[in-house]
Amino acid sequence: MAQRTVLKVDIWCPKCQKKLLQAVSGLEGVNTIDIDATKGLLTVTGEADPYEVIVRARKACKHAEVVTIGPPPAPPKKPEKEKPDKKVPPSDKCRMCQGFAVIHLDQWDEPNVTCSIL
Repeated sequence: MAQRTVLKVDIWCPKCQKKLLQAVSGLEGVNTIDIDATKGLLTVTGEADPYEVIVRARKACKHAEVVTIGPPPAPPKKPEKEKPDKKVPPSDKCRMCQGFAVIHLDQWDEPNVTCSIL
């Protein structure tokens, strides 16, 4: 069963962060690792034993305090989008064809027969 382990750790520099990441990522069964340097939180999600996560974090950072251990949060449910019903126009023609009319005119029926191209 996947578990989420959240630890409060002392992260002073990028080197400390890299050292902690390498120590915890070496465990078997780790799916995700999130490090929040501003809050000093390490979140490990996966099948890895929380005790081993704590031991490795304490070896890397010298101080690791357990915040929570438990199941990971459920993924957010996506609201189902309602599919609009496609309505078929009442006639055989599509909507684009209904807007056009074809009128046959010969040259004598046109109102302005004089055309000049300059």
